[in-house]
Amino acid sequence: MKALLTAALLAFASPALAVEPAWPDLEAALYEGRTLNAGENIIAIDAPYRTYDDARTRIAAQVAAPEGQMLASLTVILDENPMPVSAVFTFKSPLPRFNFEATFRVNGPTPLHMVAETTDGQLWMVERFVKTSGQGACAAPPGTDPEEALLTLGDMEIGVSGGASPLDRLGALAHGQKQVDIEVSHPSHSGMQMDQISLLFIPMRYVESLDVELDGAGYVDITGSISLSENPSVSLSVPRTVGHVGVTMTDTDGTTTRAERSLADW
Repeated sequence: MKALLTAALLAFASPALAVEPAWPDLEAALYEGRTLNAGENIIAIDAPYRTYDDARTRIAAQVAAPEGQMLASLTVILDENPMPVSAVFTFKSPLPRFNFEATFRVNGPTPLHMVAETTDGQLWMVERFVKTSGQGACAAPPGTDPEEALLTLGDMEIGVSGGASPLDRLGALAHGQKQVDIEVSHPSHSGMQMDQISLLFIPMRYVESLDVELDGAGYVDITGSISLSENPSVSLSVPRTVGHVGVTMTDTDGTTTRAERSLADW
């Protein structure tokens, strides 16, 4: 499944500033004529009207399945990014609701689509538009020296509630949830960045997947892309009763690392 998703991420690459909207072609390629239901009552996007930092833009959402249904997956699509399918959250067991927050590169002004799939096979879509400052984030020079970045590549820190706003935390508590924050040390090289000394392009290397386990059982598999920011941050809602979190990171070079944390004190 991960190999197929990664191939799909690459297959739907589009120019940063397309003359024609990318969405019709993306929709046809990704969903093959399936109906996309209006998802305004299902997905609430939290994204800036204009990015403060194109290379590290916080995008979040609160998702709740329709009554009588459960969530199977959630896909984040930045239409005009070079790799539009930016992150896919696949739930190991269906969920009634899910919140996330993550840091992305936004390469240029773009529609942002989120598509949730419920366990009955229905698709629910919402759209926003995000303006940028024109930095061309996917090709912008990395913030750290590529050689130095290798020294800590794959290191992860797991925290609780630090990345969510007070309002988000109150909402999570109301639904018996808490927020887990995952900080990943990874340069997320896009393949479009130039080494500032050698003037050669840095080979593509990014976080391919984050597999999150709760109390030893699979919770969500996150498939990444070059749209994830350098040293990406990902926050997820989890049941308040969870006592242990384990996260396994795999990147496109095959490097695998793991971090764990007990949540007994939270």
